[in-house]
Amino acid sequence: MTGRPPSDGATPVVSAFYDRFPYPGDPVQDGSPPGYNWRWSIEDVHSFCRGERPPSTKGLRILDAGCGTGVSTDYLAHLNPGAEILAVDISPGALAVARERLERSGAHQQAHVRLQERSLLDLAAEGPFEHINSVGVLHHLADPLAGLQALAPLLAAGGILHLFLYADAGRWEIHRIQRALSLLGAGGDAAGLRLGRALLAELPEENRLRLRHEQRWGIDTAPDPNFADMYLHPQETSYDLHRLWDFLSAAGLCFLGFSNPEQWDLAKVLQGELLHKAQRLPQRERWLLMEALDPEISHFEFFVSNQDLSPLEWSDDASLLLAKPRRSRCLWGWPGKRLLDRNMAPLDLSDDQLALLQAMEGNAGECLSLSDLPLDWNPDRRCVVVRQLLACGALSLARESETT
Repeated sequence: MTGRPPSDGATPVVSAFYDRFPYPGDPVQDGSPPGYNWRWSIEDVHSFCRGERPPSTKGLRILDAGCGTGVSTDYLAHLNPGAEILAVDISPGALAVARERLERSGAHQQAHVRLQERSLLDLAAEGPFEHINSVGVLHHLADPLAGLQALAPLLAAGGILHLFLYADAGRWEIHRIQRALSLLGAGGDAAGLRLGRALLAELPEENRLRLRHEQRWGIDTAPDPNFADMYLHPQETSYDLHRLWDFLSAAGLCFLGFSNPEQWDLAKVLQGELLHKAQRLPQRERWLLMEALDPEISHFEFFVSNQDLSPLEWSDDASLLLAKPRRSRCLWGWPGKRLLDRNMAPLDLSDDQLALLQAMEGNAGECLSLSDLPLDWNPDRRCVVVRQLLACGALSLARESETT
């Protein structure tokens, strides 16, 4: 960016802020990253949004637009072997951490990764990408819509863009702390950080802002960069659902759904007659109802595309038997019957589910169709078990005609 005017009005101040506080503040360590995030696994994302995975991740083009210290890039590399990844950020300080992270984790042995100091607004010649990850970035632009309109043309036809944007309701207390610190003259530097921590430590113990911070955000903001990002950031926008959908529509993008659907389950807050009435509402009204009832929603994480994708449902047994299943890379504890699923929730496999996954593992190199897996089962049994595993995200399917 040297010698060129910034593409966004907030770029210089935001870049300087992240040079002081490289974010996210996850420690750099040797070896592959801990755990996983299925939203960075292209096979899992496409299975969620389209009902089927791509034939292979090798050669798929991924953009990490606003990679920060490289946490997301690291996972993208390890969860999508053979992919081509372009990771960009405006902060040289954050990118220095990202380079060290990727070197020490072995990410470059998993995928072809380019790290570059660039704005997401200046990538017109780089597309198309089958997948774009832009988590916690657009809401820090002076003009978030310009950022989204810059990303949209970079998507390949039917490609998927994963976004994370702040939500109004769940940031009620955060916004007030931000305003208080601004009035007290706390800037985005070490002195501001000291004042911010002092404020939250010195408020009365029963103060709602202090309680909320300690109960909800205390662990997340233990690293200084994370505290600064939450309370001292110089540029931030948040949304409600109506403004979010208008925002996406202005960029010509189709909303595919939330990438944390469990957050939007009305059964968490309603039961009986009220739940029955709520479940009869159109989908968007159900989401609006949940937004109204759950003040804990502090962000929106969701998938969009340039096409209104209709996921395959695999309701036809004949098609299902020809499909080629593959175990998700986002299962913790495999091999075994007691696992953590893609959301790190307990997943206890039945004997049949374990047997099917083991049969797939034994023939992973051949990627056999469901009907060809070496199991002494009839077709009905195969279909029942693979649908169970598909429903819990333990595997993905590819159509026979699209695999090699």
